[in-house]
Amino acid sequence: MADLQDGEVFHVQGSAAKPYELKNTGGVYSCTCPAWRNQSVGIERRTCKHLRTLRGEAAEEARLIAAGGSLEAPAKPRARPAAASDSDTTEGDEDATAPVLLAERWDGVQDPTGWWMSEKLDGVRAYWDGKTLLSRLGNPFHAPDWFVASLPGTPLDGELWVGRKQFQRSVSIVRRQDKSDLWKEVSFVVFDAPALEAPFEERLEHCRTVVGALGLAHVRVHEHARCEGIEALKAELARLEALGAEGLMLRKPASRYVAGRSATLLKVKSFHDDEARVIEHLPGEGRHKGRLGALLVESPDGTRFSVGTGFSDAERASPPPIGSVITYRYQELSTGGVPRFPSYVGIRDDIRLPPPAPPPPKPPIAAAPTSASSGGTRRRFELVEGTSSKFWEIQVDGTDLTVAFGRIGTAGQTKTKSLATTAAATQEAAKLVAEKTAKGYREVPITSR
Repeated sequence: MADLQDGEVFHVQGSAAKPYELKNTGGVYSCTCPAWRNQSVGIERRTCKHLRTLRGEAAEEARLIAAGGSLEAPAKPRARPAAASDSDTTEGDEDATAPVLLAERWDGVQDPTGWWMSEKLDGVRAYWDGKTLLSRLGNPFHAPDWFVASLPGTPLDGELWVGRKQFQRSVSIVRRQDKSDLWKEVSFVVFDAPALEAPFEERLEHCRTVVGALGLAHVRVHEHARCEGIEALKAELARLEALGAEGLMLRKPASRYVAGRSATLLKVKSFHDDEARVIEHLPGEGRHKGRLGALLVESPDGTRFSVGTGFSDAERASPPPIGSVITYRYQELSTGGVPRFPSYVGIRDDIRLPPPAPPPPKPPIAAAPTSASSGGTRRRFELVEGTSSKFWEIQVDGTDLTVAFGRIGTAGQTKTKSLATTAAATQEAAKLVAEKTAKGYREVPITSR
């Protein structure tokens, strides 16, 4: 594994547009990512997935133990009142109240040969602590007595799962507090034994023994198979995705169970997914007029963008509330750090999001006049995604506000309106610029026309 010398800086690209900065200052390792910055411990005891990936799990564990901390010190599950919601707190995987193991993303390069491969289930994570079935935030699920009565007195980690492409159905059932018969649709798919201090292979065999002895139709152990290499991994991923599966999971051989993010567990998907907080409901147009057109959301790093696809008619009529956390799926990040083609998956109340980083100050609308301007100021923004290639320009000239828009390479259309005062025109322009940048438009230099 690579390491940082005293005073050395290393940059790694994360979900934000600007790379994160990893640094060693006199033996104190730091990272500019939100996960490192938002930890409520001394800086010498902080870590994050970027430091663990760069330095290795063993090196980071040794450093934290020397500083009085540990990567493997799980927080005890803390059950909150049944009426409490998980959506009103903030994410931080390290702060999850159920001590669950969380996955990193496979980088597409690391050799998976010999790793344990299993289908990634699109259900709701569940932690059985020996007495209560908990969400990853430690909130109890209101499962019927028959569902949990025969479960063992030792912890089990798994997924409450209805079936492929049934994530929202799973959520709607397990969030209920009436212990309804709808739980007959749900299976508890077990894939680990957190309390067993043993390599993964022994933990998995322990799960098979314990669950097999239960003889319950709604509880089973998840299937795992050895991966024979990258090509075998890609072939299995394609097979499962064709069947409607979400993706694959990889477990490092002989790995131990630790609480929090770990590079010993990797998720493999053709599409990425992530979470964001709902900021605003954007009105629909055309067939969606009078109901939701898109969600304006904000990611933990402060990036704002709109999610306009993936909704059913019922969800457009009754969209996720402002402030709620959603999962969205996307292909990749643009060069500006904005998810390309984001699609709505569902509401998440089993995770938390950290407070977003403070947004950078917005530049004043009254920039220096360009040579192409006729006395006012003009700014140009472009959006290039897939087959879409659009421009949008705005110009403030006294009390007049002019916008031009269309496909890049064409003259497009132009609209002008007059405001009562220059200040009102400037304020309106700033609002329109914010709306466009939230949708992924990026400012480009003005060229002569």
